[in-house]
Amino acid sequence: MNILFAASEVAPFIKTGGLADVAGSLPQALAAQGHDVRVVLPLYEGVGQPWREQMDFLFHFHVILAWRTPYCGVFSLRKDGVTYYFIDNEYYFKRNQLYGHYDDGERFAFFSRAVIELCGHLDWRPDILHANDWQTALVPIYLLEAKYYIPQLSGTRSVFTIHNIEYQGRYGKELLVDLFGLNESYFNEKMLAYYGDINLMKGAIYAADFVTTVSPTYAQELHYAFYAHGLEGVIADCQSKITGILNGLDVALYDPSNGQGVPASYTPAKLAGKKECKRALQQAVGLKEAPDVPVIACVSRLVSHKGFDLVTAALHDIMAMDVQMVVLGTGDWKYEEAFRSAAAQYPGRFSAQLMYSAALSTAIYAGADLFLMPSVSEPCGLSQMIAMRYGTLPIVRETGGLRDTVIPVGLPDARGFTFSDINAHDMAHVIWEATQLYRNDPKQWKKLQKTAMTTDFSWNGPAKEYLGIYNRLTGK
Repeated sequence: MNILFAASEVAPFIKTGGLADVAGSLPQALAAQGHDVRVVLPLYEGVGQPWREQMDFLFHFHVILAWRTPYCGVFSLRKDGVTYYFIDNEYYFKRNQLYGHYDDGERFAFFSRAVIELCGHLDWRPDILHANDWQTALVPIYLLEAKYYIPQLSGTRSVFTIHNIEYQGRYGKELLVDLFGLNESYFNEKMLAYYGDINLMKGAIYAADFVTTVSPTYAQELHYAFYAHGLEGVIADCQSKITGILNGLDVALYDPSNGQGVPASYTPAKLAGKKECKRALQQAVGLKEAPDVPVIACVSRLVSHKGFDLVTAALHDIMAMDVQMVVLGTGDWKYEEAFRSAAAQYPGRFSAQLMYSAALSTAIYAGADLFLMPSVSEPCGLSQMIAMRYGTLPIVRETGGLRDTVIPVGLPDARGFTFSDINAHDMAHVIWEATQLYRNDPKQWKKLQKTAMTTDFSWNGPAKEYLGIYNRLTGK
């Protein structure tokens, strides 16, 4: 099967979040099963020179976007069985940040149109065109007409994945024709119209042949206004073609047994190296070297929907449990300030690392005992799965992918701790239960660690689920 995957960021070339991890790993898993998989992404300024030196320039053309005909260069690179196409236009993509620009609507309309028109320049026909999040939401919409005038797309079916429904691509109606190059007929309740505005994600949900989200629980949560951010009616209207598939993890990258990025390697059968990782972490972040004191970690953007109102509300109760805590991340000022104050109030016991560091995050996953992730909403989440790969037991709120991946103590195949309500006291109580188990039942603790570390979080299962959808759509 020929599969074209379109995303606004793809690891390892450029990354700001979980979308890049999925766009980097899922195509490789599909290619490993014998399919011809190609990925298209923008050639941002942030794509490093070592990658650029491996690229070949293929051709250029001019994209037709309303009255504009901007230049589009196409570079390619082949890696791990996948062909990557990089869309080059320095006016749109030579910027120091991927998102947050005043003309993001135009930038990603150009990219979406380039994805469609690229196919007309290839001696290759995609069976499936898989778009992701609002930045490529126009791809399945443009495909509705393009399949009739681009021969390579005549039999192509579209899949759209919602990674986070909070960001929808909402713009004024006046941009429909002039910016997005669509005629007025697209402004209707079964396509782009949304309270007098244009909503690109809404249009993609209606236009795509099939829609996925990144966990089964999140797919169910999207029927509720609290999670769907205004699109619950659209989800209900299209529920027959929507399903949730849990994201996988690059298990080769996150593997404590290979010693990559950690001071000592270890396995589920031989956990001794984790003690050395804990000691090294305590040294690195200024915590007292105390092997018997549980270390609780957070690695996250410090924003409200990640549950940090709960953390700050219960912070002193948590620290009263004789634990150590390390927080890595940046975000809202109020949370950063709360953690700075905690570090000053609890020297040697609380560490606030208010920055982004991939190396330190790996050290934290390997060296901590507990990983706190009390998200208000979490479509899938990778951090809890990474933590479990390193034998660090997660404490999570039962939402989205957190509910699907963390089985709490007391159930078969338990590998972590959970609470259901958005309540700081409930969270603190579960943390207390976790620390009591850590101190009083080391045999049970090691059993939980081994279960967590041996759970299959690879892309093998999810890739088969996606292939099942592709096969149904194409009849192959």
